[in-house]
Order: sequence, then structure tokens, then C-alpha cells
Amino acid sequence: MSKYDIIIIGSGLGGLECGAILSKEGFNVCVIEKNAQFGGCFQTYQRKGRLLDTGIHYVGSLDEGQVMNQYFRYFGIMDKLKVKRLDAEAFDTIHYRGQAYDYAMGYPQFIETLHRSFPHEKENLKRYTEQLQAVGNLISVDHLKQGVIALEGMKYFCTSAAGLIADITHDHTLQNVLAGSALLYGGLKDVSTFYQHAMINHSYIESAYRFVDGSMQVSLELINVIRANGGTVLNNSEATRIIVEDEKVQGVIVNGEERLESDYVISNIHPKRTLEILDKNRSIKNAFISRIRSLDNTYGIFTLYLVMKKKSTPYQNRNIYLHGNNKVWYDKLLYPGRTTNCMISMQASSEDSQYASVISILTPMYMDELSAWKDSSPEHRGEGYQFFKKEKAEQILRFLRRHGFDFSENIEELFTTTPLSYRDYTGTVDGSAYGIIKDYKCPQIGFVSTRSRLGNLFFTGQNLNVHGALGVTLTAMLTCTEFVGQEYLAKKVGNA
Repeated sequence: MSKYDIIIIGSGLGGLECGAILSKEGFNVCVIEKNAQFGGCFQTYQRKGRLLDTGIHYVGSLDEGQVMNQYFRYFGIMDKLKVKRLDAEAFDTIHYRGQAYDYAMGYPQFIETLHRSFPHEKENLKRYTEQLQAVGNLISVDHLKQGVIALEGMKYFCTSAAGLIADITHDHTLQNVLAGSALLYGGLKDVSTFYQHAMINHSYIESAYRFVDGSMQVSLELINVIRANGGTVLNNSEATRIIVEDEKVQGVIVNGEERLESDYVISNIHPKRTLEILDKNRSIKNAFISRIRSLDNTYGIFTLYLVMKKKSTPYQNRNIYLHGNNKVWYDKLLYPGRTTNCMISMQASSEDSQYASVISILTPMYMDELSAWKDSSPEHRGEGYQFFKKEKAEQILRFLRRHGFDFSENIEELFTTTPLSYRDYTGTVDGSAYGIIKDYKCPQIGFVSTRSRLGNLFFTGQNLNVHGALGVTLTAMLTCTEFVGQEYLAKKVGNA
């Protein structure tokens, strides 16, 4: 039986970052991962000798002096990462109603580029970007240096993303263009908060980068940090029970048999999954358990990977958001099972920077489309599932062709993943891509505190605050302040 200061359940970005932070502070940490491969959405796997990214296709605020760069410098991994800055004049292109609109890096360029398409909207574009910057500045490096991780931004959580954009401009086309990357946060028109919209878009407008040769390098470098600090990282080690004795967490049972003891447990898996494996206790009330069980999660993602013939398709150093109708916000009630929106992202490779090796096509999908296989496990879903995925892939390729993107002759092979893959490999409820929904009408309901009512059980990960690399990193920081204090940790990061 092993004993640790802190056991962290789940090796997604939040779990590994907590492990890196706390091991740097002298805690004896152990990160456990149920799968053979580490990393959650920051994992990369191989097919036909090509690297396929699971969930992270680009990351923002990575220029020198920007907040994500600062966090990676604190971890000691920034200079070890292979990254590629996307095109400054267009890191994203929004295709809407037959026209293309570019998002440029840097706020003056962002405004000027869209102003060319909307000549009467310059002042409104300025107002919009001022709102983005107001949210983004809540987590600035300057605040870190002053001992503050994030200023309170509840008013932006209580503000509708679509509503605020509509208040800023009455131009219907511009409204949709500004919301054109809503897929990044599981955007729903009548639900999504402006905080999420602004935090993510601000980050990319500051600077947008792709990982060269896969995002898993982040996970592997964080694991190196943990192990260098004396910590332990274990794969094939599923937490099947969180042990509670005398109203205190004592550790976890791994794979139904091995007992690992610890003074604290941090869960980086979905709060609902955490409660399912937690021993009964009096500290966590039934009302809290019922609330967590009742929370809705964002939609999942169907990903079509196009493995391209060598030197057949020129590499594009930007992402494309393709919308096939008047609605950039996904709405399954209007178009159930149909492809109406997608993101096209070409993976960056060190082998050949001129041509695309793998193109990822991402489109929203809810688990109810997969209800026939909800009780199945990977590699055991049957021929019906394979047929469903093949039909969906062909539907997406037809959608792309209708809108001027025909890769057909250059494709060597196709691979696909569904929300079932997310469910089984990253432990997300309903195969959700972005975790618990934050509804601007009642955002508090969707919040989960880093600290539980059991004094030594804590939470971290995308379900607590905001998803994505930046949101998860902020949440990991907040979780770790429970152990070392906010002012101390913030200043340490800010001055790294």
C-alpha cells in the first residue's frame, strides 16, 4: 500500500497542472489515469503513421508576456514546446452565407480587417473589442504579479453572448460573424455566457498558435515536471472508489483492488463521476448530489480525420469555420442529425510545413444520436456503429463539397471519433466536449467550487469555470491555492 500527500484523479490538463504546481511546492503527489495514454484532450494518437490530435487544435495568449505563455514558463515547459504561430492577418476565417470573413490577430488589425467587410460598423467593432478586453483583462499577467489570479467577472457570466453582440450591432450578418467560432465553447444562442465567448476570443485575438506534431507534448512535458519533482504518474490505474472514513477522504481504490492512501484527493474527472465513486458520507448533502446529477452538459463533437496523400494539399495556417445556413449557433432541434456547421483545422507537422498531413473536421453531435451504442465499449460497438460513422463521414464530405471544400481526390484514408470516444477515453458525461453548461440566465447553478464539503476532497478541470487550455489552467491554479494560498502562488507565476 502506497501513501501520498495528494492523489489526483485524471491526467487531463487540469490534473497534470495541479500535479506540476503542487509537486513544485514540495507535496508528494500521485496522478492516476484510467487509460493507457495520458493527457485527456491533450493526447495524440497515431493512425497510418500520422499523428491525430484528440481535442486541442490551437491555443491562445502564447506570445511573450501574455498569460498562457506566463503559465507555461512557470511550469518550465514553454521553451520545450514546438508551436507555430497562425497567420496574423487571418488565424480564423468565418464562412457565412457564401462570404469569408477573417479574424486577424491584435485588436487594431482585428477591427480594421472586419471593418473592410462592414464599412459602417467601425465604432461598433471598437465597442465589441472593448468588451472582449474587459473580460480578458480580468486574468492579466499584471494581476498575477499583484497576487491575484482572476478578478471577479460574474456580471459577464450573467450576460448573454448572443444578446450582448446584438446590443452592440444591429447588423445581422456581423452578429453572426462575431459569433462564428461558437463551436469553440459549445455555443448555444439562448444559453452561452459572454464571459466564455470573450475569454476565449480575447485569448486568440491576442495570439493564436498550433502545436507542431501534436498537443500531447504539453502532457508529456508536465509529466516530466511532476516526476522530476519526485511525483508519481500512473496509467492503467482507474479510481474505482474514493475512500471515506470518519468523514474524511483516506485515499482511493485503483482498479477495484489496490488501495492508495493520501491526505488529500483532487478530482479532475467530472463532478458527477466523482460522486458516483465517492463513499457515502454525511458531509456532502443529497441536495448537492441531486444538483450535480441534474446539470446539463454541452454537446459533444464528431471528428472526421482526413489523412491526406503526401504533398497533395497545401497546408493552411488558419482555421476555417464553415456555416451552411443562416445560423452559426448550433441548434439540433432545427436540424437533428444534419451537418450545418463545422470547423476545419490542418495539423502542423515538422516533416513538411508546405503540405497538410492530417485535416480535422469537427462538427457538433449529441449523445442521443448514439443511443443504440450507449452501453458499448471501445472496439466492441459492432458493425452498425461502423456503418453510422461511415455515413456521417460521407455526409460531412458532401457538406464540405457543397460549400467549395473538396478534398476527396487527395484523401488517403478516413478516421472518425464520436462523443462515445470522449466518454470512454476522457470520462466526460454524455461525451460532452466542454463539460457542464454555464447558462447566463442562472450561471450559479452550473458552478462547482474547488473545495467540497468533505474537507480534504477537491475538484479541478473544465467543469468548474471555463474549459479550454486557458480556462482549465486558471481552474488548476485556483484549486492549488487551497494548498498554498492565492497571493503566494499568483506572484510566483507572475514573476516566473
